[in-house]
Amino acid sequence: MKEEYCLCHLATGDMLRAAVAAKTPLGIKAKEAMDKGELVSDELVVGIIDEAIKKPSCEKGFILDGFPRTVVQAKKLDAMLEKQGVKVDKVLNFEIADSVLEERITGRWIHPASGRSYHTKFAPPKVPGIDDVTGEVLVQRKDDNANVLRSRLAAFHKQTKPVIDHYKQKGVVNTLHAEKSAKAVTEEIKEALG
Repeated sequence: MKEEYCLCHLATGDMLRAAVAAKTPLGIKAKEAMDKGELVSDELVVGIIDEAIKKPSCEKGFILDGFPRTVVQAKKLDAMLEKQGVKVDKVLNFEIADSVLEERITGRWIHPASGRSYHTKFAPPKVPGIDDVTGEVLVQRKDDNANVLRSRLAAFHKQTKPVIDHYKQKGVVNTLHAEKSAKAVTEEIKEALG
């Protein structure tokens, strides 16, 4: 989507880490919170998004990844965007049964250096546990296990599902059937984005 639609991809976790590393004013504030073991405030995250979408690479639009996760965050994001004369115009809701998601997540393996992703059932490497390109060992992310996933899903259903309802009221939600193949979901994305 990023390349095909010339959109910038804003992954809030990556953006926070980059702001901290670059020692921007917002990054310094975020680091202070993280060093105390606190969550970074919604205001700081919205501020980092605000800075990012003003960059030339975001002039045609942007994809938010990992934000908003609560209705409070969604409302703060909406208010910030309104000040700039823009709004969220599409929300892609990748709907999938928890059990299917668990199978997909727990079978995922990553090549850390490149980010290449494999799956024990759906996209296995040629040699189990080995990257097809480099021959290096694949790893599983620490959070790609059933217990962590169940906890994250509980938080999603409690906190994030209402965000979808918030944007449904604005008429901008497109629900995609994420249990389908990657190719079929890609077609649904293209249709949703027009």
